[in-house]
Amino acid sequence: MNEFFAALGRRWTEGAAKRGATIAVPDLDPAVAEEILQLARVVAHSRERSFAPLASFTAGVAAERLRAAKGADASTVAAYVREVREALERDGSGDARA
Repeated sequence: MNEFFAALGRRWTEGAAKRGATIAVPDLDPAVAEEILQLARVVAHSRERSFAPLASFTAGVAAERLRAAKGADASTVAAYVREVREALERDGSGDARA
């Protein structure tokens, strides 16, 4: 994605290593990143601004679970996040239950 995210990925792996775990460097596909940013925008403008980081976090957790369950590739993950974001936009309230 860019040097900031490359360095952040290294920090995640180093932090995991300190805890006795070996993890792959988290990568961030540009299409997935764009969808997560758009999700954060929708949540920040339709709910509480402070919900945007947590919405992004839950998107990452859900995306990883989809990838683990179905072997989803980046384009599938981007479409998955976009689908939820578009539902929130259509609802207009950002209410995740809709």
